[in-house]
Amino acid sequence: MITKETIKTLVEEWLQKGDYFLVDIQMDGADDRIVIEIDCADGVWIEDCAELSRFLQERVGEELGDYELEVGSAGLGQPFKVEQQYVNHVGDQVEVVTADGKKVTGVLKSVDGRSFVVSTQEKQVPEGKKRPVKVDVDREYSMDDVKSTRYLLAFK
Repeated sequence: MITKETIKTLVEEWLQKGDYFLVDIQMDGADDRIVIEIDCADGVWIEDCAELSRFLQERVGEELGDYELEVGSAGLGQPFKVEQQYVNHVGDQVEVVTADGKKVTGVLKSVDGRSFVVSTQEKQVPEGKKRPVKVDVDREYSMDDVKSTRYLLAFK
């Protein structure tokens, strides 16, 4: 019987050949499915997903048994799961859902370890003025303390 660790080791071996990185591996014994998500700064090509799938089938073949193997990309609208996804989207518009459920939209400015900074526009009343103006405000978050962060696809 194949284990998640075996799959992870093999996937990481295959990933060494390029700029791809592992996002997630899900093994569901009830559905007999193994779902592998990979990502890349330049996007994921179907040919590479097929190549990884063939690589795994060649390496473990019989051990896969009745499992259905699915290799794909981490979807554009899906929440980030690993640090590299944050790094790849620096400069992009993101939506952060904080631990208390508040949605914050802004530009992902930087990533440092497990923390990241999002620049948002907020209305503030400058001292001595009556009317509020929009100003950029940087907010720092921890990846471990937010419910989700996702890339916001903009159609312009």
